[in-house]
Amino acid sequence: MSVSFPASGRPDAIPSAHRAYLDRRYFLSLNGLRFLCIVAVMWHHAPAKELVDGAQILLRGFVGVDFFFVLSGFLITTLLLREERRNGRISLAGFYRRRALRILPVYLLLVTAISAYWIGVKGQQDLIGLVPYYYAFLANFLKGDIPLLSITWSLSVEEQYYLIWPALLVLLPALVRLRAGLLAVLIGICLLAMLGLAEWLGLPRLETRHAVFVLPGMSYMAILCGSLTALLLDDRAGFRPLWRLCGWRGAPLAWFAALALYLQLTPESLLGWPTLGMDMLMALCLASLVVREDHILRPVMTLAPVARVGEISYGLYLYHLIGLHIANEGLRAAGLAGPGAQWAATLVYPLVSVVLAEASFRWFEGFFLSLKSHDGSGRGKPAPSP
Repeated sequence: MSVSFPASGRPDAIPSAHRAYLDRRYFLSLNGLRFLCIVAVMWHHAPAKELVDGAQILLRGFVGVDFFFVLSGFLITTLLLREERRNGRISLAGFYRRRALRILPVYLLLVTAISAYWIGVKGQQDLIGLVPYYYAFLANFLKGDIPLLSITWSLSVEEQYYLIWPALLVLLPALVRLRAGLLAVLIGICLLAMLGLAEWLGLPRLETRHAVFVLPGMSYMAILCGSLTALLLDDRAGFRPLWRLCGWRGAPLAWFAALALYLQLTPESLLGWPTLGMDMLMALCLASLVVREDHILRPVMTLAPVARVGEISYGLYLYHLIGLHIANEGLRAAGLAGPGAQWAATLVYPLVSVVLAEASFRWFEGFFLSLKSHDGSGRGKPAPSP
């Protein structure tokens, strides 16, 4: 569907832009954003990163996970709000069915295969006690990890969010201010927890042999910021200020540049207020990609290879440590060592990871994704599921 965007100075600009946003069934640039997120994460784990001595931003590839969280919070909330408007209600059963079909098959395959390898083949019996935490999506509370499964902490954060936030949307009246107020309070609690004030807040803390259960504020803050962005954009009054900030064609370039500058200039530790500032900038970057389709970065964000990597980014995220392990072992067997081996692994392991993720998407995940269309609730989806 072709949509024209009126100049921001015209009286009808905001209502027209908001209608176009609500009518859009697919956000074309979001696979490009997924591409940027997964590239950042893969660079964070690249062996050659240790050889880089320069810009601080090059040491912060881990924030790609935070951007994934912002994106996930935005998409899930947008899907639920549009379902509520379309059907008059949110089907929790339908939501959890779609999430299970997207998340569980490849996740359970990975956890089972890697656990069996390290415990059964490698004989590390001491890792057995960790396995239930992965299956229960509690890995973000673990003190240690099974090798190659350390990245699954983020999936635990996602699943905990999926469990709670949709149910809150169903229980809360459809009042934007009430829902936005709740999100603001939750973001504030996460910030205080991150600042070490969990005890002052009265937040429970439970420690077991393998895990410490306490609110990890940084993880949840990003996903809540994405949810708040979706809630504001869905409402015309909330859309208005975001359109003025993000509705001009060059906005994505400006906001991504601001984010890059922020990551370069902020203190070494991002914990606390720096995290909130980063998450807010990420939300503005995201908003600038979705409020209009003809933005300045669209040609780059929609390039076929970029979009394809973004489309398979979930599997790529789960498999990339395996790709890194394969590359390192292969180069070690070939007798390579030192900085040359580190750069070689950095170049080879993304290729191995893409092959694994592409094969998984085509011949494993694709089967379960095809089942999502059978529940009839896919009409009006704004974008593919994260």
